[in-house]
Amino acid sequence: MTVNLNEPSASLIILDIEGTTTPIDFVYKTLFPFARERVKDYLSRDWDAPEVQTDLAQLRAERAADAAQGLPSPALECEPSTERLESMVAYIHWLMDRDRKSTPLKAIQGRIWREGYEAGELLGEVFDDVPPAFARWRRQNKLICIYSSGSALAQKLLFAHTTAGDLTHYICRYFDTTIGHKIEADSYRRIAEELRLAPADAVFISDAVAELDAALAAGMKTILALRPGNRPVEQPPAHPVVTGFASL
Repeated sequence: MTVNLNEPSASLIILDIEGTTTPIDFVYKTLFPFARERVKDYLSRDWDAPEVQTDLAQLRAERAADAAQGLPSPALECEPSTERLESMVAYIHWLMDRDRKSTPLKAIQGRIWREGYEAGELLGEVFDDVPPAFARWRRQNKLICIYSSGSALAQKLLFAHTTAGDLTHYICRYFDTTIGHKIEADSYRRIAEELRLAPADAVFISDAVAELDAALAAGMKTILALRPGNRPVEQPPAHPVVTGFASL
């Protein structure tokens, strides 16, 4: 199927990462295990850093909300001790196991990944059709933005260190859950406001139907990405479907 992005109204392309620009396996089999294995050492070393303290305070608030809802999440120790570190690591692992779209969790993961990219231990993966699509869209004067549950830092790192080279010069903005959660229509309205565009000027491409539903409710055009390795879509979606960017 070919989807026309050459309409004057389609001046902004907003992209999800996982399952859209990047194979799901890279996220779940490379990035997540990398952060999981290193989170204890990272927190032990940088516990007192201001940005880490901010994340930890937010994680404690999340844990309190979990407890209030009766979720059996690991308890957090507050006093300085080995148990305090171990309990926080256990809670972070618990969040990772549930793929929680937690802003402080994603911030911690992003800084761990930064160390991996800078050390050459990580190299971002994108589908082969992504670099030529980025170049084509920019020649057509389309704005390209990323909206992912991963932190803006993690997004920039992935696109700066891909197997196809640095792709960040194609991307004008990065949005994460600090703008709002991806299944909420208001998040997409805020993105449009930030860019001083009408929602109708934007096309959002994702592998997640719930996210596309939210973007559509906000007034954006939407496209469902059915990439290799993506989860099957159980019902016919109310969105145009593509299997790659060559058709866009």
